[in-house]
Amino acid sequence: MSLDSLARNCYTEDHEAFRATVRRFVAEQLEPHAAKWDEDGIIPKDVWPKAGELGLLCPTVPEAYGGLGLDFGYNAIIDEEIGYGTDVATGFSLQSDIVANYIIQYGSEEQKQTWLPKMVSGEVVTAIAMTEPGTGSDLQALRTTAKKDGNHYVINGSKTYITNGQNADLVLVCCKTDSDVQPAWKGVSIVLVEADRAGFKRGRNLDKVGLDAADTSELFFEDVRVPITNCLGEEGKGFIYLMSELPQERLGIAVSAQTAAQRAFDLTVEFTRDRKAFGKPVLDFQNTRFVLADLKAKLQVGWAHIDWCIARHIKHELTPVEASGAKLWHTELQGEVVDKCLQLHGGAGFMNEYAIAKQWRGARVTRIFGGTSEIMKELIGRSL
Repeated sequence: MSLDSLARNCYTEDHEAFRATVRRFVAEQLEPHAAKWDEDGIIPKDVWPKAGELGLLCPTVPEAYGGLGLDFGYNAIIDEEIGYGTDVATGFSLQSDIVANYIIQYGSEEQKQTWLPKMVSGEVVTAIAMTEPGTGSDLQALRTTAKKDGNHYVINGSKTYITNGQNADLVLVCCKTDSDVQPAWKGVSIVLVEADRAGFKRGRNLDKVGLDAADTSELFFEDVRVPITNCLGEEGKGFIYLMSELPQERLGIAVSAQTAAQRAFDLTVEFTRDRKAFGKPVLDFQNTRFVLADLKAKLQVGWAHIDWCIARHIKHELTPVEASGAKLWHTELQGEVVDKCLQLHGGAGFMNEYAIAKQWRGARVTRIFGGTSEIMKELIGRSL
């Protein structure tokens, strides 16, 4: 199986040539280790430089900072091939689709020169710490503070559900540099914290329902001192930066969700063709064919929409509302597809040795992270 049979209209020949490189990497470097990494709950850090060597990390970083200077379409291809070729949750998209853009768009020249080349090479793994215990999607209610003390910030607080938290060398910490200003969002800043700073501690590698190989952590900050120059962009502009960059994050999630749904569907067609019941293949029963026909039609619509979104984003035309709609629709579709496909596997679908079980578990969080489906509806509703 592959994605080659799909008629796509958002990619060039160069994009597709790049896809072949990503596909080989997934087949040779990721999928053979999937079971071990899932059991360990983390991907070894030495995998990151291997990806970096092939240009699979942060391809949109300008050449001046060690990157390839490519468009988001290359990020999307990485997301697609990893999503289709393996169930391993790598954390690459967090670095490439999300963190890199913050530093490219808002970082100082010194921050760009220091961090971007190492992110591209895989020498540095990054995380972004937004969520706190008790705050969820409400970024204005942050309780982590960064208070000035001379030419330093002193950071105190805690974060949770942080992707790449165990492996991260650099964490973009969303915090309050002004707890009194109103409206509250004007007090939010993003501060870069190196993982070797005194007072920074990693908590548990959290035990999740799915995405087993993704290290997802609690992070603690106890009087962590960092230079004022570690502020990303302007102090007090963090909330604006977060809102500005969320569309790309949500599009990346939508791309991965659509691709994972296609993988679940293709595996299920293959399974029902081979598995027999009452003397004939399960695929020959009308109910099976009708369920799969319905999903196939929805996937067809989904790919057309994903291509539209990618093309618009490459031209810098995708709006926050459109990205929210994409994230909502494609993650909900993924949930529907994996659930119905698991059902068609029968008892086998509930066994973790079958890929569909792992896909079903992993799909549940896509309607939560990057903004819940309910938040997406709220954002879309506000635009009416």
